[in-house]
Amino acid sequence: MITLSVIIIVKDAASDIQACLESVKWADEIIILDSGSRDNTLEICRQYTQNIFSSDWPGFGVQKNRALDKAQGKWVLSLDADEALSPGLIEEIKQIIFSAAVSSEAYAIKRVSFFSGKKIRYGDWSADKVVRLFRRLATIRFTPSMVHEHLIGYQRLATLKQVIFHNTMKDMSQVLMKLESYSSYGAQLAYQQHKKSSLLKAIGHSFWCFIRGYLLRLGFLDGREGFILAISNALGVFYRYVKLIYLYELG
Repeated sequence: MITLSVIIIVKDAASDIQACLESVKWADEIIILDSGSRDNTLEICRQYTQNIFSSDWPGFGVQKNRALDKAQGKWVLSLDADEALSPGLIEEIKQIIFSAAVSSEAYAIKRVSFFSGKKIRYGDWSADKVVRLFRRLATIRFTPSMVHEHLIGYQRLATLKQVIFHNTMKDMSQVLMKLESYSSYGAQLAYQQHKKSSLLKAIGHSFWCFIRGYLLRLGFLDGREGFILAISNALGVFYRYVKLIYLYELG
């Protein structure tokens, strides 16, 4: 019987994927779903699993559901390519999946994020939790969102004590790339949901985003990286609202 399936969606993740796979190589099944990598991501993945599949890119939520449909384990662990399990989390997950007394269907896990190589302790990322470990049940799926997908369909949720390491946005080129892609995805989603925008909303929401992350959540204590992160988060909000304005104008 397969107890744990790990599902990972990837594209051009050669700089991150080995650390991710090293942290889950003990799992019964590792499933990779690629959407057109042009670097040596798949070459690295083949060192850890033969369960490698390819598809087009429909967005994060649909892609993760495609990977989930290929899983055979009693439990599923969903990871992003730039994430890795801490040693303590590995042991905690093993205790859960091999226990007969577990009642929860899903588990939230705190992420410790690194921005430009520095551990972020404050700001908007300080309370970051993601639901990643769950029983493989027909009712549990990812929302079909282009971006910011989340897990739904579980009844009982618990939180683990140990953490995932999240090695995101290593340099300014990655910051700018994510600003562009995520703001576009967010604007498209808001447009589909018939949400309205204005320049005043763009300014107001982005200003509040900066104040919340940098001052109220003490992002300034992370120094230079804390300031850059707060600014980039605020710019992402600003661009999302502005792009939404133009989506309505273009019809």
